[in-house]
Amino acid sequence: MGKSSSGIKAEQGTDESDIVLSVRDVTVSLDDKLILDKLALDIKRGEILGFVGASGAGKSVLLRTILGLLHKQSGTIKLFGVDVDKASDIERLRVDMRLGVLFQHGALFSALTVQENVQVPMREYLDLPRKLMDELALLKIELVGLPPDAAQKFPSELSGGMIKRAALARALALDPDIVFLDEPTSGLDPISASEFDELVVKLRDTMDLTVYMVTHDLDTLFTACDRVAVLGNKKILVEGTIDDMLKSEEPWVKSYFRGKRARQLDLAARA
Repeated sequence: MGKSSSGIKAEQGTDESDIVLSVRDVTVSLDDKLILDKLALDIKRGEILGFVGASGAGKSVLLRTILGLLHKQSGTIKLFGVDVDKASDIERLRVDMRLGVLFQHGALFSALTVQENVQVPMREYLDLPRKLMDELALLKIELVGLPPDAAQKFPSELSGGMIKRAALARALALDPDIVFLDEPTSGLDPISASEFDELVVKLRDTMDLTVYMVTHDLDTLFTACDRVAVLGNKKILVEGTIDDMLKSEEPWVKSYFRGKRARQLDLAARA
């Protein structure tokens, strides 16, 4: 698995300034059902972290909790060293402007064009002239590999792969430091998924991004991720490189990464 210098750097000695996201003892319950129990996780600057786990394990719950969309019962979440629960309104605003989010299925506004969708974060957080917003949106659209004429199309006129790229352009609208991707390759054919993985790695390298990627795609984990964290039993079961995953004797991890299909992917990746 090829890594850029930023990805390699993320694996070396880590101090507090290298931690973009720190989750400590986070507990979340939904409808009186315990979903996450004192979970802890760090994400290092410049890495692509693949976050995996069985269906219903709580992957999206943790993501939404980090983003402040779900309430946690206890624990601490720090972004860029800022405790989001103790942050002032201005501090929280500054943190939010450094985040980009691609929700599962893209979550584009159907009544807006691609260009208008990309401009949504700009309108929410910035006070810019319309012409400048148009120019910035077109730059983001080009950055994710969409043709210029896609800017004036509506989501219903786009393919699945184009929808994901448009949603990624919106996530990058404010030049964030970390992007959260929720199942970014789900529903894509293998070629489109592979191209999207390559795009994410390229953007990480060129924009010095940190990437938190919820995924179930083994190809993505093998080819794009510097590190993997596995959620199970309401906590992080295992975290480390793909090699660490392949050596793990944790039953779910072993089945997931060393099953028949996983072995084929491993052979292909190492050929």
